[in-house]
This record gives sequence, C-alpha cells and structure tokens, in this order.
Amino acid sequence: MNEDWIDRIVQRWSSLDPDLDFNPYLVTGRISRISAHIARRQEEVFGRFGLNRGDVGVLSALRTAGPPHLLSPTQLFKGLMLSSAGMTSRLDRLESRGLVARQDDPGDRRGVLVQLTPKGLELVDAAVAANTAEEKDILDGMGPKDVESLGRLLRVLLSRLEDLDGD
Repeated sequence: MNEDWIDRIVQRWSSLDPDLDFNPYLVTGRISRISAHIARRQEEVFGRFGLNRGDVGVLSALRTAGPPHLLSPTQLFKGLMLSSAGMTSRLDRLESRGLVARQDDPGDRRGVLVQLTPKGLELVDAAVAANTAEEKDILDGMGPKDVESLGRLLRVLLSRLEDLDGD
C-alpha cells in the first residue's frame, strides 16, 4: 500500500522533533480525514432529499424512538450533542417543512414534545436508505471480518473519548 498524506506529515514532524512520538497521528489523523470524507458524502446524499446531516440526526432520533416517534427537545439535544438554541432552530426549520410537529407535553404543563410526521418518516427512511447504500459502497474494499474488527476498535476508542469528555 502506498504512503498517504498522514504518513508523509508524520514523517516530516518526526524529522523536526525526533523526541516526540507522532505515531498516534497515524490513527487520529486518518480518522479526521476519513470523517471529513464521510461527512462530505453524507451531505451530498442527504442534500438530494433537501436535508443536511443535522436534520437527519434529529429525524433519525425520532424515527428510532419507535412509535409514536416522540421525544422532548431535551432528549434530542442531549442525544445529538447540540445546544438548546441549536436544537430550537433546527426544530423550527424541520417543523416549517412539515417533517416534525411540536405538541404540548401532557406530563409537564411547561413542556413540549416533538413528533415525527408521516412526511418526515417517509423522508428520513428514504434518506437513510440512500446513505446506507453509499456507506456500504465505501466499505466494499474491506472484508466482513475487517469491518467487524474496525467497528470494535473504533468502539473502544469512542468509549475512551466519551469517558475522558464525561459524555
């Protein structure tokens, strides 16, 4: 396999400061670049449905909550790691398109619940199906055992990061 950009940058840094161990960048640098490539591809796929990754995150959280596809804004912004203000503007945009609807929370007079509409359900299902096909295509160069192993290793790394960050 040929050297990539990360190999070259690590080699350059290592020659500038041989006392530092730059090997972690062989992992973190690649993850960062992979993330940027995946994000770009997801934005392209979701854009075909008039959505962005953030929109799909909200719609997916509601969709996977199961019938009646209802969550509080707090449940949404905590799960999606957004600020309350960021969630409000996202919900405003999705509601204006008829993809979600807000309703009073019967268990809390001051509370609101967000529900996925039939139109939102149909759209998120189609967008996720299209993206799943794209992501399968991305991983086609790897065998099933490699994909499983990589998934397991990334789970360990993500768990470590979330522990460090207190998530």
